[in-house]
Amino acid sequence: IYSKELRKMANETPIHPADSNADFNEFLNVLNDPSPDDVLPPEAEKETEEEAKTSPEEEVPEVLPTDRAIALSPQEQEPKQQQQNETEQPNAAPEMERSGCEAVGDKVEGSISNFFLKLGHFCSFRPKTTIGIALVISIICAGGMAKLNTENRPEKLWVPQNTQAEVEQDNYLSFFPPSSRFEQVIATAKEAGGDVLTKDSLIDAMKMHESIETGISKPTLEDGSEDTSSDETYTLTDLCTPAGGSCATTDYTNPDPICFCLVVSVLKMWNYDLATLEADTNILGTLNNYGSREDLEGVLGAAQFDPTSGELVSAEAISISYFLEDRSSVEGGNTVDPVNEAWEEQVFLKTVKDGDQFPYLDLSFLSTRSFGDEFGGEITGDLVFVNISYLVAFIFLGATLGSKFCGRGSRWAMSLSALVLIILATVAGFGVASLCGLLYGPVHSVLPFVLLGIGVDDAFVIANAFDREREGVPRESEDDEKLVKRGSRSLARAGASITVTSLTDLVAFAISSTSALPALASFCAFASINIFFLWALAATFFTATLVIDEKRQRANRRDMLCCITRKTSPDEEDTGAKEGRLPIFFRNYHAPTILSKQGKVVTLLTFLGLFIFGIYGLVNLPVEDSARNFIPQDSYINTYSATADEYFPSSGTSLYITFENGESIYSNRVSLAELDTRVKGLSEEPPYIAEPTSDSTYQNVMTGLKQYLSDSGTANIGGATLGEDGWPTSYEDFVSTIVKYTDARGPGSTYRGDVAYDSTKTNIQAYRVKLEYVRLTKEFRGEVLDDASRQIEAMDATREMVESWEDLQPSFPYSAQFIAIEGFKIIGSELYRNVGLAIACVGVIVLITVANAITAFLITANVAFCIVEILGFMFALGIVIDSVSVINVVLAVGLSVDYSAHIGHCFMVKGGTNNDARVTETLADMGSSVFNGALSTFLAVAVLLLSKSYVFKTLAIQFALTVILGVVHGLILLPVLLSLFGPKPFASAELPPDMKNPGTESIESIEIPKTNKNSVTTQHMQSLQD
Repeated sequence: IYSKELRKMANETPIHPADSNADFNEFLNVLNDPSPDDVLPPEAEKETEEEAKTSPEEEVPEVLPTDRAIALSPQEQEPKQQQQNETEQPNAAPEMERSGCEAVGDKVEGSISNFFLKLGHFCSFRPKTTIGIALVISIICAGGMAKLNTENRPEKLWVPQNTQAEVEQDNYLSFFPPSSRFEQVIATAKEAGGDVLTKDSLIDAMKMHESIETGISKPTLEDGSEDTSSDETYTLTDLCTPAGGSCATTDYTNPDPICFCLVVSVLKMWNYDLATLEADTNILGTLNNYGSREDLEGVLGAAQFDPTSGELVSAEAISISYFLEDRSSVEGGNTVDPVNEAWEEQVFLKTVKDGDQFPYLDLSFLSTRSFGDEFGGEITGDLVFVNISYLVAFIFLGATLGSKFCGRGSRWAMSLSALVLIILATVAGFGVASLCGLLYGPVHSVLPFVLLGIGVDDAFVIANAFDREREGVPRESEDDEKLVKRGSRSLARAGASITVTSLTDLVAFAISSTSALPALASFCAFASINIFFLWALAATFFTATLVIDEKRQRANRRDMLCCITRKTSPDEEDTGAKEGRLPIFFRNYHAPTILSKQGKVVTLLTFLGLFIFGIYGLVNLPVEDSARNFIPQDSYINTYSATADEYFPSSGTSLYITFENGESIYSNRVSLAELDTRVKGLSEEPPYIAEPTSDSTYQNVMTGLKQYLSDSGTANIGGATLGEDGWPTSYEDFVSTIVKYTDARGPGSTYRGDVAYDSTKTNIQAYRVKLEYVRLTKEFRGEVLDDASRQIEAMDATREMVESWEDLQPSFPYSAQFIAIEGFKIIGSELYRNVGLAIACVGVIVLITVANAITAFLITANVAFCIVEILGFMFALGIVIDSVSVINVVLAVGLSVDYSAHIGHCFMVKGGTNNDARVTETLADMGSSVFNGALSTFLAVAVLLLSKSYVFKTLAIQFALTVILGVVHGLILLPVLLSLFGPKPFASAELPPDMKNPGTESIESIEIPKTNKNSVTTQHMQSLQD
């Protein structure tokens, strides 16, 4: 009041609060004990007034103040403070003693604020230059996206590198490179539970097969469309994996090509010929010649056998499996096989999707390309929600950034500016990350939502500070110079706050970029880089556009159409920015409610209950293989999976045990031929290997060769001499015998791909035994999931089993699923490790930037409580720990810290000794920005709840949890904790109007000493009171 009234009287340049307080203290001292020098004779008084009129006004350099009074550094304040202490009278303002830590905090706060004061001056003084520099730098950085390294292979994204599974895979593929793509149809009768082995049903199945066998495909273009200009065509027999034994009988003089393709089905009994099937009068008799009961159960679902004779009498499902020779290559991080993929789409899927042409059958089917088609199509289809979410954010920003929705005071242009800043930060960050060689995977598509939440939050904080610096000052009275000063003060007010949150976000993600999971590490590295650009552009680009928009409003030009001048209505006269409805709500209703004694008790008990609930959920939160969840609910893949689970429950993931070194294989020939005895009885307990009773669950060339040698000798496979053990007598004869036995037209052609030779086929490098795990699934809250815990047990037990075969070394197990299981094995520990490290680093960063141990501890604890509760709600909502949720939990650390850090930092710059009053001012100042930022993020992400994609839907649920829990912790729990345990404010903290301290009383409360009426001080005081 003293400073303001003195400026009005003397028309002086504004006086800095620190100066005015010191002068005011001296002024009060003089009032209480005026010296004779203060009393002037009448003639001297008149002379003094004339000198005041004629003497040039002393120019007082203006120091840009903020509500935290940060313009003077602590070093600049020390001499003034010492001078005040030396002359301090009993009724002067007392000084709070500052500890060493508090002094350090004051210096850190002063340094950060002074930096943003200077930055704000530049951006406000040269806004167009600032915008130009920001655009140029962003565009240059975005150029790095030309080197974007996309990666979609799961084994390169979600599998720890250099693991045992990776070593096993590399060794296995060195002997047995990828050989086949898998296509399967499961045919059931139209009537549920009906017999599918009727002649009509089998004829329909044969017709379907003939359509698949004779269908023709053409090469495709890059966009997936058929290349009509090409003359190349392909059929099943051109592309299939070569193998013998696919037909019941083979005429080698005039062979049918399908008989040399790897196809597994009971239709082989009629040599895949419709006429032969139609002529058969004893269908069941023919089928009973297929093989053993176990062989039939491998290709027939719910097969029924006569209890007396053991013969097949009925079945509910038939499986037909086709294998195509692998022709894949890696291009741009994607595994592509254009020739086979074209056949799968144009022939196989086209045939089985048109099920109406087979009236007696219901078809469930799967192709190798199915997962990519369905998952990729779902993601692509839901990308429209990204656009909708940004539109929602734009509308909400436009409605809340300004003082009015429409008309004078609206800020729709600033809403657009905030989105442009987020887009610039996104493309610039992606460009720099690409230049650094970081991989880009499918899950990176959620980054725009993360950046939207953080960027909108920063925009609200800066805009709020900009408005509060104008409270009570009409725009018309503010020239360009004063606007520059306001821009400087507002960024000094907001800069430290957004720095605290951005730095904690950046470090939280940077820590998680050390994860052993490549996709998680890359995602967090991308996020860290993007957050840096968000912080830099928010402080520069957004501040500059805010200044330009303020000039537009001052000139009474229309929002978004700044070239058009508005006609001012009487009710739109600008009388200066006022406290909005939300700040009034926080000051008058919210703060009094939670800071009352009853409010504090209820708050603490409520959040204690939430924390206990979170602990319970955290302990019980499972790690699961949720691969099925990535498939849309209405996808044919889910229909196939359900049918396979019902009719072929023992049919699971293939397992191969590879034995190396031909000499060792020959030496252990007897044991290897009887390997089935070592893997029997393991289906009910780890390693959960299916019983080796059929060709589908046990395939061993040594077993097959031994049986053939016992039955037929070597006459048809080279004529090698056999020893007493029934095996060739030398290693050389053994190799030549097995080569001829596994030839494409040999009796053991089924095993053709199970032996790896050297280039001359005179030495065996390795051979493999094919086994199969039982189907390891479980039901989790109504959903069928692959059981990750049992898969881990199966993998570990399999390795232990193979290592225990000391007489059969060197050997090792391999399954394509091991790569994913390695990820399941560590993803839970990775989650807790990354979250724990992130929270710890957040604590350190908050301690450095907030520069107070107590406040830093309360903020960090608040974030930790929030994360624990998020994990608890994940368990309650049925969200498991998987490759998607683990990323979203790491995101939750970065997002939830924002809501608490803004409040904690603002509390430190609110002066006074009454913590309840400081908390009230904190909520009135920062509460609306935090709430609006959270609400805008929630509304934008809530759109994704309509998505069918598992990735986006899980993101939406976890984001909603993060926003809701984060904002209630930041606006309810943390304020209560600060009111109870909050430390002293910074030395430069502002004093709210309703907080009284000695030496800053209102003029009306000061008693005027009775001195000579001509006393200069008496005249000044009388003028002030008047």
